[in-house]
Amino acid sequence: MVVVWSTRRAVAARLGPVVVLGFAAALALVGWVYLAAGHGWFWRAEPGPPAGVDPAVWPEVAAVVPARNEATLLPETLPSLLGQEYAGRFRVVVVDDGSEDGTAAAAERLGRGAAAELCVVRAGERPAGWAGKVWAMAQGVRAAGEPEFLLFTDADIAYAPGTLIRLVRAATGAHHDADHDAGYDLVSLLATLRTRTAWERAIVPAFVYFFALLYPFRRVRRPGARTAAAAGGCMFVRAATLAGAGGLAAIGGALIDDVALGRLIKGHGGRCRLDLSRDVVSRRPYPRLADLWTMIARSAYTQLRYSPPLLAGTVLGLVLLFGVPPVAAVAGIIGLVIGHPAPAAAAMGAAIGLGTWAIMAVTYAPTLRFYRLSVLRASALPLVALAYAAMTLDSARRYHSGLGGAWKGRTLAARDAARDANQ
Repeated sequence: MVVVWSTRRAVAARLGPVVVLGFAAALALVGWVYLAAGHGWFWRAEPGPPAGVDPAVWPEVAAVVPARNEATLLPETLPSLLGQEYAGRFRVVVVDDGSEDGTAAAAERLGRGAAAELCVVRAGERPAGWAGKVWAMAQGVRAAGEPEFLLFTDADIAYAPGTLIRLVRAATGAHHDADHDAGYDLVSLLATLRTRTAWERAIVPAFVYFFALLYPFRRVRRPGARTAAAAGGCMFVRAATLAGAGGLAAIGGALIDDVALGRLIKGHGGRCRLDLSRDVVSRRPYPRLADLWTMIARSAYTQLRYSPPLLAGTVLGLVLLFGVPPVAAVAGIIGLVIGHPAPAAAAMGAAIGLGTWAIMAVTYAPTLRFYRLSVLRASALPLVALAYAAMTLDSARRYHSGLGGAWKGRTLAARDAARDANQ
């Protein structure tokens, strides 16, 4: 009897980890079935917006470009905006946000002889409670006059010819498709980011993938859905709708200005659209892992509203969804090879792990194809996801050490950041 009991305890001790891992893998599989089929088809990576027709009257448009120490990048980007062909009135307002490298002078040189009007203004002293970029955007709006549409764009963004026309068509509802006849109050294009270096190719597509996972683009477009977001590199906004929602003052302290703007417009009944785009391209380089790490870590904890429970849930979710399946697959295969005492359990764990791993890889493949990268990279998504979990944890560490929101020499005060998280 003692021998039998001891044998059972030994078998149970060896089966315990297999059962726990198999259960976790099964939970991950259920999660991935939902994400793949029921989460707004977030992974489709469809460029947009759809082609349209010319509006009856071309509205007046003003582009607002906040720029802080961008003298090096502006020659690569500003001419593409100033050179947009447009039948209506189009002007560009560059807001020098306390630059120390001659950004304003560089913008003025680039504007000489340009097709579009150019106005360069200084942001001035930032009032308490305002985030630096949003304050600069507000000063640009003040200098823009009274256009019908505002194009908020970053200084590192370059535009393909005809992009402005396509934005106007999308916003005014000038489409052959009757579903879009009402137009949009906010049309935002997620810029194509650089993927020239090895680290950019490893991290950047996943950044786009996770952004779409957080904010499925189809749900952003759906009027009744709660999901609202925008991409800060290109936000084309109906000025009257923005003013009716309280203007930029309503999100003055927002560190993540694009998501805040999307929520503001949609929360006040505006129709929003968010798409991927190859017409809008970021020229900002992130050659080293440290550069990408800082870019993500500076706002990840802000995205979680500085909440430790949300942080814990997010990290555990990433580990469960992305980390457990490959571990279950490898452990199951090794168990079968070395002769595990429960081969059926090992085989089941391997099958569930491999199947779930395959589903996540399939959902990642469209983003890789959008970036013209090999779909074989999709198998490494678990490693990249765990790196993102580490960046998120580091974002919380930076915040609690007083470094949260640091960017270009500015650090948002902890008390301000905590308040902004609740906006």
